[in-house]
Amino acid sequence: MIIPDFTSEEKLIRKGYRNIAGIDEAGRGPLAGPVVAAAVVFSESAKIGEMIKMGVRDSKLLTSRKRDYLYEKIIEKCSDWAVSVVSQDTIDEINILQASLLAMRQAVESLRVRPDFLIIDGKFTISDFPISQLAIPKADQRIFSVSAASVIAKVTRDRLLVEFDEKYPVYGFAKHKGYGTKSHIEAIHKHGPCEIHRKSFSPIDEIIKKFKRSGLAK
Repeated sequence: MIIPDFTSEEKLIRKGYRNIAGIDEAGRGPLAGPVVAAAVVFSESAKIGEMIKMGVRDSKLLTSRKRDYLYEKIIEKCSDWAVSVVSQDTIDEINILQASLLAMRQAVESLRVRPDFLIIDGKFTISDFPISQLAIPKADQRIFSVSAASVIAKVTRDRLLVEFDEKYPVYGFAKHKGYGTKSHIEAIHKHGPCEIHRKSFSPIDEIIKKFKRSGLAK
């Protein structure tokens, strides 16, 4: 298992940066629900060391119980944090990449502590943004502040999907969180897509066309 460290943040601090924000998103791949981005700022290196010892990792490498625990600890220990939720309708309108970058931008803009440097998980920076930034693939596995952001984003999105499960119980959102599992796709074929399904995603668009041909479209 790759354990994130504070090396990248330390290098930036030596260059004069003080409020470094880790940025990550959750929900690029699912067939349903929003994409959620989180921004987390840790200004005290002692607290970072403490959080690493607590087990902060890329959220995908943690159990849901561990994520919930670390979510609360990150909020307690960080200098600031913020999330942004971009809906499935916006995803369909501008595509998932642009929706993810929009969510990241909005999360940073919601911070009370203004960051002077952003470390972003992935290949893309936020365009036309007045803050120095660096995009690093797999940063959520390697860089502490981004790992922390991944936990905040993942827990936030999972909780939203549990709420959606109460409104649309036939799809099983609480279990698969909108990802394209066999049971989820079978439910879409049986009941058709609901309001939170991403209509531009395959196989949702194919299923919509099938329902239209059969006259069963909602």
